Amino acid sequence: MHKPPETEAAESPFKGKTGVARIIQATFNSFAGLADAWRHESAFRQEVLMALVLIPLALVLPLERVEKGLLVAVVLLVLVVELLNSSVEAAIDRISFDHHNLSKRAKDIGSAAVFVSLFLMSITWYLILMK
Repeated sequence: MHKPPETEAAESPFKGKTGVARIIQATFNSFAGLADAWRHESAFRQEVLMALVLIPLALVLPLERVEKGLLVAVVLLVLVVELLNSSVEAAIDRISFDHHNLSKRAKDIGSAAVFVSLFLMSITWYLILMK
């Protein structure tokens, strides 16, 4: 079925690839995003360094596999939330550097999400290690 013209105009010109070509392009885009986050986001760099310590530690601790999986998962969750927060901040800064209450709210909410993920990680590590 043919889409109405206004829907076609709203589509992204970058959505043309399908199948394996899309997967390959998405992989390159993902690595570019990780490189950009590393290059431009100090919080992301700090959290990656934390992950480089905590993930191997989780894997060598004498714990059940499920516990090891939880410890690794919450560390990776912090990285995911930080990447999303950084993308929100970049999009807002792209729109304008001017102070606006909605821009501040979006950035503060993103920061709160990172805080909650760090809190979740801390509680999870504490509960598993102090059993």
